[in-house]
Order: sequence, then structure tokens, then C-alpha cells
Amino acid sequence: MKRTEQGFTLVELMIIVAIVAILTGVALPAYQDYTVRSKVSEVILAMSPCRTSVTEVYQSGGAPPGEGNWGCEDATGSRYVTAVDTSADGNVLVTIRNVHSVVNGKVVTMTPLIGADTPAQSAADMGKTLYGWRCGAAADGTDVDSRFLPGSCRGA
Repeated sequence: MKRTEQGFTLVELMIIVAIVAILTGVALPAYQDYTVRSKVSEVILAMSPCRTSVTEVYQSGGAPPGEGNWGCEDATGSRYVTAVDTSADGNVLVTIRNVHSVVNGKVVTMTPLIGADTPAQSAADMGKTLYGWRCGAAADGTDVDSRFLPGSCRGA
């Protein structure tokens, strides 16, 4: 008897199912982290108007505007942002919503720097040019796990 057509054996099918299950088990968590990180990237973009506003106020000098008065505290720009707050020194704090249960209600911060690692102080540094910004540092109040932050916002 000649066998011209032959299907897969039960063992071969079980091996294929096992391989697919392992790949799914590895890929699914990585994909979930990716989707959370992409939504948190939009949260970081919602902080951009504050970065611009605070930088302009520091460079123009004059009296510091005070907590919540830097002119950028509008949270209507993103569906992933509950609130945008500013401190007296111009630190920007954003509260996250509608992203994922691991980051909802958590805070991401951006801090203006007058030197490489020196946060700006509105009482002493008005009228000076900012060195840059630090984003996502736990020392500044960020409580989001760094794996969910974009690479440019991991506290460095």
C-alpha cells in the first residue's frame, strides 16, 4: 500500500501548539508594556507646553509666578492626563489616567535644571538660562516604574 498523502502526527501538532504557547507567553507581556509606554509618551507630550512656558519665564526674569501660575496648567490636551500642576520652582507634575491599572493615578515629573544636576530655584535663578530638563526622576516625585517611561524620560 502506497502512502501519497500524510498529515501531521499528534506529537507534531502538540509540539507546534507548545511553541505557539511559549511565544505568546513571551510576546504578550512585552506588547502590553509597549502599549503602556506609548500612551505614557503622550503624557510626556502634554508636559511640553509647560516646559516652554517655564523656560520663557525663567529667561525673561522678573518675579516668579508661584505655584500653579506658570500659565500651562491646562489638562484638556490629552485623554491620558488628569491634571497638570506646577510647583513654585516650575517643576511640572502630571497625573496619569486611562492608560493601564499599573500607572493610572501615578505622577510623572519634569524639573528645570540650572546646572547639570542642579534644579532651578525661582527665588535665585530668575533671569538665567536653563541648562535643561530632567524627566521622570524618582527624586523629583515620579512614581511610575521606569520601564513604562519613554527612553528620553528615565530620570537622567
